[in-house]
Amino acid sequence: MRVTLLDLGIGNLHSLGKALAQVVPGSTVSVETDAARALQTDLLVLPGVGAFSAAAAQLAPARAKVRAAIDGGLPCLGICIGMQLMFDASDEGPGEGLSIFGGRVTRLTTARAPHMGWSPIRPAANAPAWVARGVRGVYYAHSFACRPEDPSVVLATTDLEGDSFAAIVKKGRVGGCQFHPEKSSSDGLALLGAIARELTS
Repeated sequence: MRVTLLDLGIGNLHSLGKALAQVVPGSTVSVETDAARALQTDLLVLPGVGAFSAAAAQLAPARAKVRAAIDGGLPCLGICIGMQLMFDASDEGPGEGLSIFGGRVTRLTTARAPHMGWSPIRPAANAPAWVARGVRGVYYAHSFACRPEDPSVVLATTDLEGDSFAAIVKKGRVGGCQFHPEKSSSDGLALLGAIARELTS
């Protein structure tokens, strides 16, 4: 299976690519800066560490092509900022997301921001069994979180100082993780492998 990370200039590409090669048996993992070539794959991955506006600006020239490919059935996984790019827009700054999921990205309401470190996730009632691998904790590094308009797309949440935000979202063959599964030890790798398999099956 071909797995392609779209390099938007803000990604944690090396560790995520290494993790994907480990958890997706038989995969060929590559990094691509050209969106047109990146879409010639079996699983498109949108990674990201940094600001939404910078990522949206990098994505903008290819936004329509990426959205059309996903609408056409291309499996896509977003990690951290990559997940935020799947929403409409962000309060962090200007820029247009892919609008795969309706909703905005807003600042955490916690006194402590950014949220850096380990927090457990809480599976939603409709979540598949593999989501429970994150209940012991996953690794976060963010100050903003996705607020989906449709609660049915949320497979898991994290509760932090009274703020409950989406940890995992999924709709059809598109999914996202706000946390960094590649930095979340064995349980995070198990989550990464499970969601990659579910999106591509």
